[in-house]
Formats: sequence, C-alpha cells, structure tokens
Amino acid sequence: MAYLQFKHPRMAAFAAASLAVLTIGLAGCSSSNKTSASDYGIKNNKVALTTAQIKKNLDTKIITTRQDSQKALTAQYKTAAESDRYTLTSPYVKINPYNASPLTALVTFKTGEAVKVTYTVVGKTDKTSITNTVKGGYTKSHQVPVVGLYADTNNTVKITTTSKNGKTTTKTLKMQTGSLPKYIKDATINVTKSDKDEMEIGKNKLTIMNRTTKQPFAIDADGEVRWYDTNYSQHTIEQWSNGHVMMLSKKDVNSDVYNDLLETDYLGRVYKEYSFSANTSSSDSSSVSKAAAKSNKETTVIHHDLVELPNHNFLATVSDGSKYKEDTMIEVSHKTGRIVKVIDMKKLLPKSMWSHYKKGIDGKIDWLHQNAVDYDKNDDSIVISSRNQDLIMKLDYKTDHIKWIYTGKQKSSWPSAYRKYLLTPAKGTTITGGQHGLYLLNNGGKNSANSEDFMLYDNNIAVTNGNKKTSGKYSQAVQYHVDTRKMTIKQTWAYGQSLGKTNFTPVIGYAQKLANDNVLIDFGFKNGGKESNVIEVNQSGKQVFNVTMKSAASKAYAYRAYRVPFYDAAYQFDATK
Repeated sequence: MAYLQFKHPRMAAFAAASLAVLTIGLAGCSSSNKTSASDYGIKNNKVALTTAQIKKNLDTKIITTRQDSQKALTAQYKTAAESDRYTLTSPYVKINPYNASPLTALVTFKTGEAVKVTYTVVGKTDKTSITNTVKGGYTKSHQVPVVGLYADTNNTVKITTTSKNGKTTTKTLKMQTGSLPKYIKDATINVTKSDKDEMEIGKNKLTIMNRTTKQPFAIDADGEVRWYDTNYSQHTIEQWSNGHVMMLSKKDVNSDVYNDLLETDYLGRVYKEYSFSANTSSSDSSSVSKAAAKSNKETTVIHHDLVELPNHNFLATVSDGSKYKEDTMIEVSHKTGRIVKVIDMKKLLPKSMWSHYKKGIDGKIDWLHQNAVDYDKNDDSIVISSRNQDLIMKLDYKTDHIKWIYTGKQKSSWPSAYRKYLLTPAKGTTITGGQHGLYLLNNGGKNSANSEDFMLYDNNIAVTNGNKKTSGKYSQAVQYHVDTRKMTIKQTWAYGQSLGKTNFTPVIGYAQKLANDNVLIDFGFKNGGKESNVIEVNQSGKQVFNVTMKSAASKAYAYRAYRVPFYDAAYQFDATK
C-alpha cells in the first residue's frame, strides 16, 4: 500500500480485523489489567482525579442543536431529490446549501436512464480545476455535492453524465458566489513557488489551512481560496473514514471556549454534534481553577488532536478539569457520546515529571502538553507526542502499557523499570524539541508493529529535554524509523535545517507525507506568529510549492496545513437519509 493521499494514514478506511481486536480489547479492560506507574516501581503516584471524576467533569454527550436547525433545509433538498421536475437540462441548484459553506453547491436532477455523474469546477489557470465523480454508480436520481467554487466569481461548473454504453452528456452551469469574510480576506496569501507538474494535487486536492481560531479555509495551487466554513474552528479538522469531517467549533463566536465537536461535510451539513464541558470547580478546590472556570477561560476540552478508532469511536487529547491540563486522553462512543475509556498520563509516567512542574499564567500545570495522537492498526496501540517533555512514545491501547519512549531525557534520570523502553538513536538522529503532529506512515500496510515509520514536525525548541545546542536555530520535518526488536530509532529524512532561523517556529507546525513522497510542511508560527509559511518539497529537498499567509488576525495562524481531496471517494450526500 502506498502512502495514502489524505492528511495522514489515519484518514483511510479501517480494517474489520482491527475493529475486532479493539472491540475485544475494550470489553476486557478493567482496573486489574491496566498498567500504571506502580507497575514500573513508582509508589505513591496519587493523581488529582479519579476516572469517574474526569468523566463527570467533561460531561460528554450527543446533542442535536445544529441538526435540528438544518432539518427544514434537508427536507427541502429531499423534496427536490424526489421530484421529477428537475432534469439535467433544468436541474435544481442551491449554492451554500447549509448556510455554512459558501463555496459549495448542491445540484439535483433525474435522468431517463441510469447514468453515473462527474462534475468539474473549471479552474482559472492550468491544473486548478476540481473534478469529482459522484459516489453511487449508475442511477436515475442524482444529488451532486459540488465543492471548490471561487469566491466573488460567476463560476463555470460542468456536469457530465455517462451511461452504461458510454454515451456522455454535459450540462454547463454558472454559479455566482459572494465575497470572502473579513478574517479570510484579510489573511493575505502569497504564493512564491507553484510547480504544478511536481506538486501532489491530483484532480481534486486542496491545501487546508487549519487555523488556531477563526474560519478554516482551503487553497489551490495558485493560493486561491476554494473552500471555507463560516463556523469558527480550533486545531481540529479531521477527515473521517466515511468522508465526513470532524471539526472542533463553538456555538458562540464571542466565546473563548471551543467545546462543540461537529461531524459535518464540506457542504456544511451536520450529521452529529458532541458537546463537552469543563466543570473544574466540582473537583478542584483551587481558587485559580474556579476563577478560570467562572471567567470562561482555558476550559476548552479537546485541545490539539483526535483520531478515529476502528470501531468509529474517537480518541481525543483533552484537559481533565483538574489543575493539570493537556495530559489526558478519552475515547468517546460514536453511538452514545459518552466516555468509554480514560488515559491519564500522570498515572503512567514518573511523578517527578509532573508533580513539581510550575503553574502557568492561567494557574494550570502544563507539564506534558500532549499535542498529537495516532492509532496503530498493526498492534492496537497508540503513538503520542508531548511538547513540554520533548518526548514521543507508544502505548498498548488495551493495557496502557508502554512499548517505547524516545526523548532527550537522560537514561540515568529515569527510574530503572522504564529504561528498557527507551529507544537508542542511530548516529545523526535528531532529538526532538517541542515537536508537533506525530503520526504513523503506511499504517497497516507493508510495515509491521516491530518496524515502523512515522513523521513529525520538530520545532526544535528545548523545553525540558530537547537538544540545547541546536534549540532555536531551525525547525524541520523529520521522518523516523523505529525497530522495536533492536529498540532503536533512526532518522531517515528531514527538511528545514537549511532554512535556518528564518523558519524557526517555537510552537505549532505540521508535516505531511504526500502520495508522491513529497512532504508538505507547515511552519505555522514563523516570525513570531506574524505569518505561516507552507512549503512542499520533494525527497531531494527541492521546493515545488511555497505559500505564506500573513495578517491572519489575532491567533489565527495555521496550526496545521494538509493536502486532502475535496472530497473523498467514500463520501456521499443523500438528503433522503
């Protein structure tokens, strides 16, 4: 299996075998077979909250607020889909069908014979057209979700039907869109390099600028905005195995709290909505935490990442509601919206790593700052990244048992029981510092759990255990190979050091391995956050795409950037369901 064409391998469909493994594992989980620090010889490792308290604090649930608000629209599109009045000659066309995605449209019509449908949004320049084939095969009733329109443009969209005997018919439509909203229009996009023949763009791929706040958007090879969502989002935009998108949003744009996780699509239709709360005052008596809760500050629960599990539940990095933050993970049921598993990293790592860590200006203790998680289909495990410990590690998902750890923290400073899990780096292998975006490559493919590759963005800032000699001099994308039989780690590719301090970023960033082996790198906090620089390079380090976003509004820089298809082949819009 080649490297997948999505943000990273987690976006692919999941194997049924992995589902069986995970289901069995979850059913057998209990306090008696879970690993804790006591298993590594750490005594008196008492943590702030129990699992029951964490579940109560986060109070996850499924709500239907947004779905209910869209019912009338969906009913309207259902009526259109079932009507015989709309044909290819005179179709039903609705731009921005759910009032959340202005650069999309829904086209509905019927045909006299069974045909399959393909559409193209005609690009302004070479290799910028967006073409998709509608899932569903040969049918007589057609609901075509169109994505990739230009803003403030009378777009040309070609709808082509193909019969089983190969006969084609094309209808050309014109679709007028409005101007971009302020926080996207003001985010100045400047493309200085765009080698479209060498870029990994295919027929329908765009680069998502996943911002830390404000509206997310996607650009083509010219830097033109071709999609955006009117909902504000933070950190999390993940494409699910069914082609839907998981996006962390909020109900009130004036609030500081992003605790509304939406399962949506690029047209803006909401299929499921998860609500979270951060009830810190119920379990943490510190006055600082109570004050933070009352002021509605620093209470966003899902803070950096989430991943779809083989059973379609999601695993998210969260803050648990105690005085400690960003050091816990929860698995949430996609059926009930309730938490079915909690992993508190304070229970697994030595107490010396977290008990004496100083509070931040918000009164919280951010000792771990977990900023990435990915699920390994090879052995039912997870890999995680900790910025504030300059540490990456792998855990057995069923038992929470540590499989390996890589960090600049000296071996002698670890309790003896942990030392056998420490990977030994090969000569020339980077010790990461404040890294982001760790994920596995070729997940579930030709690799085995004993021999795996992964990619991350190394900010190269020595927070606690990073390389102090190189800290602050450059940031880079790095690919590693781990051999667990030898317990070694080897750096196999990197890019960024040659750019020097100009592209050093102390926080955020991302690196994505593309289908043609190019790597898309987001230097998200360049120049102190005044700009985000996204570069695509080939394996030789030749730049084939270089775009900079400036004036993005306060804290609206690109947390991550990734190239994804608009839309995935698994996606199907159906207003009748």
